[in-house]
Amino acid sequence: MDFRPDCFHFRGHVPCAPHKERGVHCDGCPEYRQRTGRILIIKLGAAGDVIRTTPLLAPLRREFPDHFVTWVTDFPELLPAVVDDPVPFDPATLAWLRGTPFDVVINLDKDRQACALASEVSADRRLGFTLGDDGICRPVTEGVTDAMAAAAEAKFMTGLFDDVNQACTLSYPQEIFSICGYEFQGEPYLLDRPANVRDFDLPAGKATVGLNTGCGGRWTSRLWPEKYWAELAVSLRKAGYAVVLLGGPLEDAKNQRLADSTGACYPGHFDLKTFIGLMDRCDLVVSAVTMAMHIALGLEKKLVLFNNIFNPHEFELYGRGRILAPRQECTCFFQPRCSNESFCMETLEPGAVLAAVDDLLGTP
Repeated sequence: MDFRPDCFHFRGHVPCAPHKERGVHCDGCPEYRQRTGRILIIKLGAAGDVIRTTPLLAPLRREFPDHFVTWVTDFPELLPAVVDDPVPFDPATLAWLRGTPFDVVINLDKDRQACALASEVSADRRLGFTLGDDGICRPVTEGVTDAMAAAAEAKFMTGLFDDVNQACTLSYPQEIFSICGYEFQGEPYLLDRPANVRDFDLPAGKATVGLNTGCGGRWTSRLWPEKYWAELAVSLRKAGYAVVLLGGPLEDAKNQRLADSTGACYPGHFDLKTFIGLMDRCDLVVSAVTMAMHIALGLEKKLVLFNNIFNPHEFELYGRGRILAPRQECTCFFQPRCSNESFCMETLEPGAVLAAVDDLLGTP
């Protein structure tokens, strides 16, 4: 009996999907699709960085339409269905990768574990970052064009020197596209909407505004004061908007307090897929630079983005967002804790946020 190991559907250790669904065999199978090569993408985390790397899939598919794409990450559940093989970064995956040759390996992480993997896997071409002989990350400059080498070196330098990062005028998609030899032309994030999402029984309004009130336990330098979230929620409800509080376990107590004091809706905190489904019910999201910000962009929502510690040029909002910075200049660039006597985020006032929401939603 014949079999076709070069088919996209072939797995080797288990029956393929067409056989399980329709009982077909390889000989004469109408769903046979030849796999002409393999591509490995290494982008482990954070979750938001994984989501904002997905635009790269569009030019890769154009250049390599018949290559099988494996993406290793800490968040495989966030990858879109167009990724053939989303795999977790774990010992089982590492064992398989060490025995599998790839045509192209793209590593866009500078962490040493990602760079070590990129240098260890057998590949004809490597793009992005790899491990030097000294065990430290270095940009890939061999086997690529001069422009690709320069792009990798430039991205490398932005991670070493804050002033170089602050001077950069490229967005993150522009940077990673250049590293891979492409020109960013507005390719969108790719984020699959979850099926069979629960009914959250949200309030009615002229539009639904989600307030993502946290930014993780580490990066407190990005936190907006709780009293401002309360003032904004009240103002939005008075303006006729339905207000939904968003967050994870770290924001649960805060969001309960805000719901009690403002009347805003707080459905609770959920697993990641359910959280994405809840965000999909919103028309606009207000958030600091967090995973929720990237989910909102992936769902093509309007976005009011708070930013104080990052270079604002790095964010691609696709014409659907506003970046709001505090009036007081922030000097804590890329720092997780504020080191100033006065906290700059206290100078970003709720009235400015309400005005941005009204502007984006077309409310006079």
